[in-house]
Amino acid sequence: MPMRVYVPLFGVATTLVLLVVHQLAQRLLSPTLTLRTEVAKGNLARALLQVGHVFGVFMVSASTVANCVEGADVARDVAWAAAFGGMALALLSLTGHLGVKLLLKHELPAEIERGNVAAGLAAGGHYVATGIITSRAVAGNDVESLGLSLAFFGIAQLTLHLFIVLFRALTTYDDAVEIRAGNAAAALSYAGLSIAVALIIGRAVEGNFAGWWPSLRSYGAALQYVAALYLVRQIIVQTILLRAGFSLRGGALDEGVGKERSLAMGVLESSSYLAAALAATRL
Repeated sequence: MPMRVYVPLFGVATTLVLLVVHQLAQRLLSPTLTLRTEVAKGNLARALLQVGHVFGVFMVSASTVANCVEGADVARDVAWAAAFGGMALALLSLTGHLGVKLLLKHELPAEIERGNVAAGLAAGGHYVATGIITSRAVAGNDVESLGLSLAFFGIAQLTLHLFIVLFRALTTYDDAVEIRAGNAAAALSYAGLSIAVALIIGRAVEGNFAGWWPSLRSYGAALQYVAALYLVRQIIVQTILLRAGFSLRGGALDEGVGKERSLAMGVLESSSYLAAALAATRL
C-alpha cells in the first residue's frame, strides 16, 4: 500500500482506538459521569473539560503516527504505536488530572460537576497544554526512545508547572479563588498562559537526542522565549493596547480581570499570549 494512503489510514485508526480507550478509562473511573449525560444536562463546564481531553488525544495520536509509522512492517508499526500511544495517553490523563488539582486546588473538580464554566475552561485549557507537551516529548519507535521520552516528559511537565506558578505570582489576584468563584476572565487568562507556555516548552523539547548536556543546554536556551510573555502582558497588552500605566506587577490588567471580570480583557490577554508563543516557535 502506498505511504500516502497507509499513513492517513493508520492515523485514523490510531485516533479512533485512543479515543475509545480514553472514553472507556473515564467510564471505569467515573461510571456516572459520562460526557453524554453531562451534555444532556447542559453542563458546559464538563463539555469544556472534555474539549481539552479530546484535543490532547488528537495531538498524541498525530505524534504517535508521525514518529512510529515507517510502512515497512505493519506489525512493527502497530506494536510501537500501541506502546508510545498508550504511554502518552496514560501520561496525558494522569498528569493532566494531577496538574489541575495542584495548580487550581482540589475544589475544582467539584466546581466542574456543579457547572462552573470558568472551572471547566481553566481545566480544559490545562489539558490542552498537557496534550501539547505530551505529543512533543513522547516520540520514537524503539526502547531507547521510550526511556528518553519519559525523562524529557517529566522535565517538560516540571517546567510547565514551575513557569505557571512563577508567572501567576505576578498577578495581584489568586487565580484559583477567582476561577472557583466563576470568573471566566481569570479562567481565560490562565488557559491562554498555560497553552502559550506549553507551546514554547513543546518546541524546546523537540529534536533528536544528542547527549544529555547538549540536549539540556539546547532545551534551556529555547525556554528564553517564555520571558517574552511577561513583556507581552505588562507592556504590549497593558501599556500599549490598554493605554494604562506601566507596572512591574499588577496594574490595570489585573484590575480588569480580577475585580471587574472583564471578558474583553481576558480574551485580549489570552490571545496575546498565544500569538506571542506561536510567533516564538517560528523563530
